[in-house]
Amino acid sequence: LTLPSHKNLSRSYFTPNFLKYVQEASTLYCIMKAMNPLFPNGLILINVSFREGNSPDHHQNITYNQLLRNVCRCANALKLLGVKKGDRVAIYLPMIPELVYTMLACARIGAVHSIVFAGFSSESLCERIVDAQCNILVTADGVYRGDKLINLKKIASEALERCKERYVPVCCSLLSEEPPTNTDASNKLQVGQTTPWDESCDIWWDDLMDGVSDECEPEWMDSEDPLFILYTSGSTGKPKGVLHTVTGYMLYTSLTFKYVFDYHHDDVYWCTADIGWITGHSYITYGPLANGATSVLFEGVPVYPHVGRLWEIIEKYRVSKFYTAPTAIRLLMKYGREPLQRYDLSSLRVLGTVGEPINLEAWLWYYDVVGQQRCPVIDTFWQTETGGHVLTPLPAATPLKPGSATCPFFGVQPAILNEHGEELEGEAEGYLVFRKPWPGIMRGVYGNQERFESTYFRKFPGFYVTGDGCRRDQDGYYWITGRIDDMLNVSGHLLSTAEVEAALTEHPSVAEAAVVSRPHAVKGECLYCFVTLKDHKEFNRTLMEELKRKVREKIGPIATPDFIQNAPGLPKTRSGKIMRRVLRQIARNEKDLGDLSTLADPKVVEVLFSQRCEAAA
Repeated sequence: LTLPSHKNLSRSYFTPNFLKYVQEASTLYCIMKAMNPLFPNGLILINVSFREGNSPDHHQNITYNQLLRNVCRCANALKLLGVKKGDRVAIYLPMIPELVYTMLACARIGAVHSIVFAGFSSESLCERIVDAQCNILVTADGVYRGDKLINLKKIASEALERCKERYVPVCCSLLSEEPPTNTDASNKLQVGQTTPWDESCDIWWDDLMDGVSDECEPEWMDSEDPLFILYTSGSTGKPKGVLHTVTGYMLYTSLTFKYVFDYHHDDVYWCTADIGWITGHSYITYGPLANGATSVLFEGVPVYPHVGRLWEIIEKYRVSKFYTAPTAIRLLMKYGREPLQRYDLSSLRVLGTVGEPINLEAWLWYYDVVGQQRCPVIDTFWQTETGGHVLTPLPAATPLKPGSATCPFFGVQPAILNEHGEELEGEAEGYLVFRKPWPGIMRGVYGNQERFESTYFRKFPGFYVTGDGCRRDQDGYYWITGRIDDMLNVSGHLLSTAEVEAALTEHPSVAEAAVVSRPHAVKGECLYCFVTLKDHKEFNRTLMEELKRKVREKIGPIATPDFIQNAPGLPKTRSGKIMRRVLRQIARNEKDLGDLSTLADPKVVEVLFSQRCEAAA
């Protein structure tokens, strides 16, 4: 990375105006056929993916050769629609091969893809299309998630109407058919009801691809040309378009994938994330492909059609490297060991977690039950903005501590600051920041340099501010304590939500917990806890007292919860993240909740309001 020479930045080299990687160098990103020295006979016989559909009966093998041909066909089709280098293409697809084909086709011709998770509302989709100024939308007719049918075409059509109202017309909607049916356009939509077809912009994928060449020369790109925009939540409520560029991002995802998962070419790798999130970009698509990996592309959900689905897939494809979220682990913990015992998990070698800090109970269950005490658990910390892992253990090289992201990846230099921006040495707790850039770091917020600088650099000039709290122990290991805005200040003591939640979930009756703050007349803030119980467990006063005692014993009297509420479910996004903003408003009995379109199940909110603690009214 090129770095500034400003003398007033002597303590740190991190500044947003100097994030460049081998500037002015030319590069290209493409799937190379018969040029990888690891495969002297080409990639024709190497599986890039085992595609596993929503139903166990839907599956296919895709080789690198097939992937290359389909990417080239898609690239040529986009060119026919007028897409050129630098144009933005919105992609609103489920976890089907066409999603990978489209994003790689964009990369091949120098277009910038903006993938929107195929579960967001029409308003959210419109907002992202408008902000990125996309003129092409690639979507599908519909998709099953478990036994629920989602009409993606209807959502996409509503989004495009909203775009027109905001004077941002999308010239073309390219529609993939899922599942395949006959060739009559009037009968193609399999989504329960007919959605209007707009002849002026709607095009069927198969019709456009018919007769298109499967050869397409890749576009040469400058190292710092944009690769993709991916939107992430912002504290203001307006999503931020995180911008990543070609060379640095590809190098960093390639290296982190190889070393963090200890990937070898006889491995089968499976990341359960959705490509609509950064984990899917980095560790389903770009990182694995850059290493010639064989992986699983999963379209379904963990408990459909039965609670052993993930373990069934591991056995089916002999998965050796498995990467999933603590939310999924806690969900499957509720069903006990019996579903796992039906399947052979002996192929597993490395287990990974991503998305949030993992609590002790979930870590131990993952290690003991899933990994059978022989697979290291790689607890990775990173963000949409970082592009790839920044704090992570390395298999068989880093001694593990359950719940700790351990140490920085090669070249990454973390630091911990206090509220005044003073760097803390040794054992410490405070703001997690980074001193110097690495190749995969974001290059900006699309179209908003001011927001980029104010969000990530202004609070502590010269450092990249993650927005997360962190503790460093006596061995130099890093422990993520939660988002700074999830930190609780109780009687002048800074408490992390993750720490309290970990204590609550150690109780044998608790499956999941979420902790937020609530105003308190004396202490300033107090703890309001939501707990989801395991099956057949009863919520009563005895349990509440046991939970308070558990927190006191684990953290100290200052952390004793004032309120504990039974929560049959927690408000989560479709990616599984808890919406703490909503929980804070429930705790404070604030009925104006704003936009809930990203919630997986809005009815959960009504239930939680009806069961609020009486003393908190």
